Amino acid sequence: MNLYLMRHGIAVAPDDPSISSDAERPLTSKGSRRMRKAARGLRALAIPFDCILTSPLTRARQTAEIVASALGLEASLEEISGLAPESNVEHLMFGLTRYQERKHVLLVGHEPLLSGAAAHLLGGRKSAGVHIEFKKGGLCRIEIDALPVGAPGALRWLLTPKQLRLLG
Repeated sequence: MNLYLMRHGIAVAPDDPSISSDAERPLTSKGSRRMRKAARGLRALAIPFDCILTSPLTRARQTAEIVASALGLEASLEEISGLAPESNVEHLMFGLTRYQERKHVLLVGHEPLLSGAAAHLLGGRKSAGVHIEFKKGGLCRIEIDALPVGAPGALRWLLTPKQLRLLG
């Protein structure tokens, strides 16, 4: 199974007075524009995603919708609570077990949950020195044998948002 972890794009600042809660923070126009370019780069990779799973927060949902639209996978987009920022790695991993028969699953979420999930999938903990930094719009591919994770997974690649945009 290949899990692709993507951090949401650039969002409105948390202290913006027009936003009443963190959950409602949308992508900025720059964030949307960059995500459309990154989505074209993702399309160039020709990954046969089985589904796109997203956090229910606005900025992640918008990021996932941009990617789903670019890939023609709007019907494969699902929200899962395990990707919400207040979630934890254990809750996320438990939620992913229902997708264990899928081969290519894209997860769109937030930091620091994505870093923690990557560390867990690679067989370590952030506190033990396993750490992957996800820039906004960044993407990595981790290959695992099965869910729940038994053996450590393998980091196959990590792309910055700029690298993704250059592919498109």
